[in-house]
Amino acid sequence: MSERIWGIDLGGTKIEGIVIDGALETVRERHASFPRLRVPTEGDRGYDHIVSQVVRLVESLEESSQCRRPARIGIGTPGNTNPVDGLLYHSNTQCLNGRPFTADLSRALGVEVVTANDANCLALAEARLGAARGYESMIGLILGTGVGGGLVYGGRLINGRHGIAGEWGQIVLDPAGPPSAYGTRGTVESYIAGPGLERAYEAHAGVRRKLPEIVERFTTGGDPAADATMDQLVERFAQSVSILINCFDPHAIVVGGGVGNVELIYSPRMREALQKHVFQKGFSTELLRPQLGDSAGVFGAAMLVA
Repeated sequence: MSERIWGIDLGGTKIEGIVIDGALETVRERHASFPRLRVPTEGDRGYDHIVSQVVRLVESLEESSQCRRPARIGIGTPGNTNPVDGLLYHSNTQCLNGRPFTADLSRALGVEVVTANDANCLALAEARLGAARGYESMIGLILGTGVGGGLVYGGRLINGRHGIAGEWGQIVLDPAGPPSAYGTRGTVESYIAGPGLERAYEAHAGVRRKLPEIVERFTTGGDPAADATMDQLVERFAQSVSILINCFDPHAIVVGGGVGNVELIYSPRMREALQKHVFQKGFSTELLRPQLGDSAGVFGAAMLVA
């Protein structure tokens, strides 16, 4: 049996851990059957409590797997760790921001900890095990209540100088556009994250609806507000993703998250909209649905140390 690798996915409500065989073919064949353990995050109890919950999870993984913790553990986090100062930023779990989370976890666990944000973990997992396996380069996108992304070239995750590589959701498309949570306006996230699309529908219809209902009303027809909202998705997705294609020229793009389930994203209409902005005529970058589902985060964390 090959060496086992450990991954932990730190979410807003739960922390999930997995111990898997380092033979990636085995993981691909059995990804749905690997047991995962979970503990609640309980972020409202503060920073030190989250650290202690990760320690608790690792101890449970040791007991259930009958393996001692390895020398390195990969952990997916909300937010980004800046390699310049070692501090975590941009997390929706507020108590983590401005703290040396990677160093503190390493000290608490007694092992080396390798961290990356959740979008990077999704990208790495889909690149090595999922929809983009076999592609030389890929970009993994999370398009849900927020917008994030990760870049993978030659099977290696690209973090960048400040650990924010792939954060396409914060690209400003229109400085006079809707406000974002970070003090900017008109970002990709403000237009095509789920809440942004729901706000757009409300502006047209005068009533708030959830995104799945908006998509259903667009599909069945007869709702001009749903049509206008999906027009916004097509226009702004094409505008923003074309920036990624023109800058990085990836072989494939995997679109995860709730908005990534909208069929329109993979339609000929979307490719036509993209072509208006992509420098290369007849571009052939693949737009792919993810294959790993909710396993992507924890598998991607394990891939950080694979």
